[in-house]
Amino acid sequence: MKLPRRLWAFGAALGVLPAGVVTGCSSVSPPPPPQSQQGLPDRGAELISRYGCGSCHTIPGVNRADGLVGPPLTRFGARSYIAGELPNNADNLRRWISDPQSVEPGTAMPNLGVDAIDAQDIAAYLQSLD
Repeated sequence: MKLPRRLWAFGAALGVLPAGVVTGCSSVSPPPPPQSQQGLPDRGAELISRYGCGSCHTIPGVNRADGLVGPPLTRFGARSYIAGELPNNADNLRRWISDPQSVEPGTAMPNLGVDAIDAQDIAAYLQSLD
């Protein structure tokens, strides 16, 4: 379908072009949603309850997460460091959750046997707290 040049320019400026005009991009799949790359925060909140993190930490949005043994995790996503040791980013947080003793030997934070997928989802939830 050939459009007159003026109509083409007008449609392009408005972001409205006939469906058959724009082709070639349909073979490129859209990127996955951010949750699939960074974990599932809602599932992470459920896992925090299941692993019992709230028995030591106060964690907003998680039922019965009102522990006073470890630091409160309020606004965790806005913090600069994890355990005063690691820059606060998703990879480091997953590492800390999965094996805190490898980051800080002798830390009071126990190794709860959190697998990689669960750690990713817990990290996604904690990173959302900003």
